[in-house]
Amino acid sequence: MPDDDHELRSFGRRRGRKPSARQAALLREDLPRLAFDPANPPDGFRETWLEIGFGGGEHLLWQARQNPDVVLIGCEPFEDGVIKVLTAATGEKLQNIRIHMNDVREILKSMAPNSIDRAFILFPDPWPKRKHRKRRLVNSSLLKLLARVMRPGAELRIGTDIGDYARTMLEAFAGEPAFSWQASSPADWRERPSDWPETRYEAKAVREGRRRYYFRFLRQ
Repeated sequence: MPDDDHELRSFGRRRGRKPSARQAALLREDLPRLAFDPANPPDGFRETWLEIGFGGGEHLLWQARQNPDVVLIGCEPFEDGVIKVLTAATGEKLQNIRIHMNDVREILKSMAPNSIDRAFILFPDPWPKRKHRKRRLVNSSLLKLLARVMRPGAELRIGTDIGDYARTMLEAFAGEPAFSWQASSPADWRERPSDWPETRYEAKAVREGRRRYYFRFLRQ
């Protein structure tokens, strides 16, 4: 990828502790089976949803269980999170999960236009230091990529607990007419919808007393 401000890596480390033998087997045997291939997308599902940076997989797995007729494409570069999802997906025999263990921008550039019915970016890395803010994932460049692959009427959900990031997110959307913010009152962005389960990152924000922001946008 070009090494400009919009293509800088938006995530930190890729790996935590060394995987166990069982975990290594999951990565070796099951990850290829569940890997998402833009050239050969899964069919037979009512809709296709995309989660960017699924972390520990709490939201991705909840949606997969609740919506067996929807295929969930989960993008996560951190190996530990991928192992958690692989463990649950194989143990529960979930058929509607596909995984991309790398930067989402790789597959966004290869996916067919109008192929995504819903997308999620929940509590992305805030990169709080000023010198690192150009690494934040949600920017005008990413929105243009999402606008291409999301069908008209598709919903994009974004959550953050960092006020400054919430502000820069809204600034990016203000410059992208392909998306319309769905908010008519403060409750629309202060209260999490019932079909938006809590992630471990949100739970940490609750414990530490940080305000959460829940944004919903529609592809025009």
